[in-house]
Amino acid sequence: MLLGVDTGGTFTDFVYIGDHGVQIHKVLSTPAAPEQAILQGIKELGVDDASLLIVHGSTVATNAVLEKKGVRCCFITNVGLADMLTIGRQARKELYNLSPAIEQPPVPAELCLEVPCRLSANGEQISELSNDDLLLLKEQLQRLAPQAVAINCLFSFLNDEDERRIEDAVPDGIMVSRSSKVLPEYKEYERGMATWLNAYVGPLVIGYLERLSSSVAARSVSVMQSSGGTIAANQAGEQAVRMLLSGPAGGLMGALHIGKLAGYEQLLTLDMGGTSTDVALLDGHVSLTSEGKIAGYPVAVPMVDMHTIGAGGGSIARVDEGGLLCVGPESAGAMPGPACYGKNGTAVTVTDANLFLGRISEAHFLGGDMTLDMSACEAAIKRLSVELNCSPKLAAEGVIELANEHMARALRVISIQRGIDPSPYALMTFGGAGSLHVCALADALQIDTAIVPIHSGVLSAFGMLVAPKSRELSKSLLGALAKIPVAMIKASLAGMKQQGTQELMGEGVAESNINTGYLVDLRYLGQSYTLRVPWINKQQAIDAFHQQHKKRYGHALDLSVELVNLRVSLTAKLPVPAMVGLPARDGGSIGECSGLEDKGLAIYQREELRAGDVIAGEALIVETVATTYLAAGWQCKVDALGNLILTRTIVSDGSVCEVA
Repeated sequence: MLLGVDTGGTFTDFVYIGDHGVQIHKVLSTPAAPEQAILQGIKELGVDDASLLIVHGSTVATNAVLEKKGVRCCFITNVGLADMLTIGRQARKELYNLSPAIEQPPVPAELCLEVPCRLSANGEQISELSNDDLLLLKEQLQRLAPQAVAINCLFSFLNDEDERRIEDAVPDGIMVSRSSKVLPEYKEYERGMATWLNAYVGPLVIGYLERLSSSVAARSVSVMQSSGGTIAANQAGEQAVRMLLSGPAGGLMGALHIGKLAGYEQLLTLDMGGTSTDVALLDGHVSLTSEGKIAGYPVAVPMVDMHTIGAGGGSIARVDEGGLLCVGPESAGAMPGPACYGKNGTAVTVTDANLFLGRISEAHFLGGDMTLDMSACEAAIKRLSVELNCSPKLAAEGVIELANEHMARALRVISIQRGIDPSPYALMTFGGAGSLHVCALADALQIDTAIVPIHSGVLSAFGMLVAPKSRELSKSLLGALAKIPVAMIKASLAGMKQQGTQELMGEGVAESNINTGYLVDLRYLGQSYTLRVPWINKQQAIDAFHQQHKKRYGHALDLSVELVNLRVSLTAKLPVPAMVGLPARDGGSIGECSGLEDKGLAIYQREELRAGDVIAGEALIVETVATTYLAAGWQCKVDALGNLILTRTIVSDGSVCEVA
């Protein structure tokens, strides 16, 4: 009995696979205590939690960082480096602003502690910690009473003895995040930031997972990591920094799985929820990056390579001081939510605009289980139109067009701005609101094929169930690659493989089921940034680096190639739930649903569609957890799995496309 759960800012999504096939469900999130929404959903699904294998994506770590509501945390480092996280890379957000807003430092000065130890760049001890030093540190921590500490000493990735001694001196009851364990890589600022983020949200994640695990009698509870693999809940708390993109990573795993089944491996994905939208580019696999950011902070641990913007169904529309319409990034969230939710919300959101324009069926929202307040929606749109001095219809259309432009710009960031032509790709949209905007976004990027996958409204929750158990390990080893002994490289890779294998076996994975991949981060001598290539041997790695550098930057150099980091990726694929094919229609025609005839749109119930059915726009295709708006000039065909394959029938010059 498998249960995938995606806890979002507005809704908590469920995909349950049991004896009677797939069940999907949504409940409003409970941000103050996310486990309450999960327990409510399990109860409403009517399943026996004692038999469940739960895999879920959590926003606890993400929200704590975004809202700056982590725990009281001390930062411990070498003498002279207490303000390391505050100074950062001295990169200004606004280069030409002579009076930028003063930002609060990640860690207040009074919580930054220094210890008199130092290593050389070769990892040799220059000055050691005395017992008196450790005793003084312990007294400082007792006086400051933090919930967590982050330890980040220079060159700890070469020699972790000092950090281990500091860890042993930390009083009981305080969570310890040690850089040589969290991210044993060079670059003290990025390593320190990852270590601090891990400590900053760690106690919150641990507390949440303990409450969830004790509240459900499930056989196991696992958590999605930012890298697209899962980890047991009892191990996840110590690696909280690896959960910052937990939910979005599930969406990409679900998109990749269904895309391959449908015959599309080149995908641009758009996951539009209530609060934000995540976009990514998939070329047969999910790409990872170690240069991600959240709330402006660098996050150097491996995470799925995606771009996030503050545009969702709950994004608030407003008129600024200059009289211009703005949409987002502020969101109405789950409480009070959009005006149409009837929870005393008064601001116009993207959801309200879609409802007003007839692109959401009032009678079919959430399968008819949630009543929408149309009068509140109309009143909010009318107030906005008065501010804009236009008709309510024009105001609603403006909200949608502006939201679409925000999302189209995000899609260009991860494709065109990287030198990739998006037109050969298929645009796959999911999330509760994504399929309302799919045709407009495909038009904006001149993409002729779009996909609304089966269970699109809960695809992130489905992705939890097809993701493998995994570990991503890394270690810095700097030097000219040609001069580093192969034996040294192999020994480091073998050590990381052994560590990851033991952790996965601790979750009940058989060693024979673990697949291992080796990667290296390389750069030309003198460069600051790296490219990641597979590791087989030295020459193949160097050749692959030259080729990738030429592809990315347009040239290759006749310079020495430097090794920076070694990486080991371990995955253990679990049995993937089988997708049940959709039968073809046995005579008859597609029937339309009742409702919203006054808006002039035909409405089809997705659950009643059959393989091979074809619908021409303009139309709505409604389902329990999402609505697809099929624009004029587009055609939808249902494939054998129940995915909606959308193809353009009229291109920009007005000519008609041939559609199979």
